[in-house]
Amino acid sequence: MKYRRLGKTDLKVSIVGVGTWQFGGEWGLDYTQAEADAILDQAADLGINLIDTAECYGDHLSESFIGNYLSRRKREDWVVATKFGHHFHERFTRTDAFQAEDVVKQLDASLKALQTDYIDLYQFHSGPDALFDNDDLWTTLDKQVQAGKIRHLGTSIGSNANIHQTDASTKVNSKAIQVVYNRLDRAPEELVFPSCQRQDLGVLARVPLASGYLSGKYKPGAIFDSTDVRHRHDQESTRLKLEEVQRIQREEVPAGMDMAKWALAWCLKHDAVTCVIPGCKNPQQVIANASATELISDNHPQAWKA
Repeated sequence: MKYRRLGKTDLKVSIVGVGTWQFGGEWGLDYTQAEADAILDQAADLGINLIDTAECYGDHLSESFIGNYLSRRKREDWVVATKFGHHFHERFTRTDAFQAEDVVKQLDASLKALQTDYIDLYQFHSGPDALFDNDDLWTTLDKQVQAGKIRHLGTSIGSNANIHQTDASTKVNSKAIQVVYNRLDRAPEELVFPSCQRQDLGVLARVPLASGYLSGKYKPGAIFDSTDVRHRHDQESTRLKLEEVQRIQREEVPAGMDMAKWALAWCLKHDAVTCVIPGCKNPQQVIANASATELISDNHPQAWKA
């Protein structure tokens, strides 16, 4: 495994992390603790140390699987990133909860679910600018940092072109940006990534496989179960994306190379990107994701210097 410095933080993170939205039951599977353990054990065996989750992947359900696991492992071996700002009600249904008093309650609920005294990266979760621009919120969060409950603040921007929240990072003491970035969606390259580089912000690239479309496993016309969030995607848009995936596979992916491996490495080669956080449904997918490191050199601006 290779590691990078997460922006201005002191966090050493694996360039491939574990995304855990799937643990919340919205990607077509319901998980047992044993299944979650197997995924995280495989990650640990491969040197992966970053787990990304959220308050609304289930009602703190994903966090609870992770917390149960961490309670039986060495907490300090892991960098745990979670998020705030939404209340989960039922599958695919949330309401905003970004007011300072709500966020403190969410933080305490996340700490309880994760069975930990601190969160390494606590991220504003894809909220609108009107709720982001709240001095009371950020003052309250800074107090939680001072209290030791949070090591670092971050922002998960809801729009890939949200330059307002990105540019405001230093002002609100946010040290990392989480953003959708993949071969099908390069919007962050125009404004967001240059801003991250100017401010020395870490970048967590989420959905690096474009919701699995860049795995190369799906063809135009693919059907997804009603418990899989992808069934809600616009069918025509999905068809066009999958046709583009087929073109990319023919014209850009080296012959014989696994497309998912290529797609993850494609993200990691950008100078602004610290790590990718693909989801993984089983230990075999963890192994496949980690193999992308074979295509990555140590010559990166954020490469960890021992």
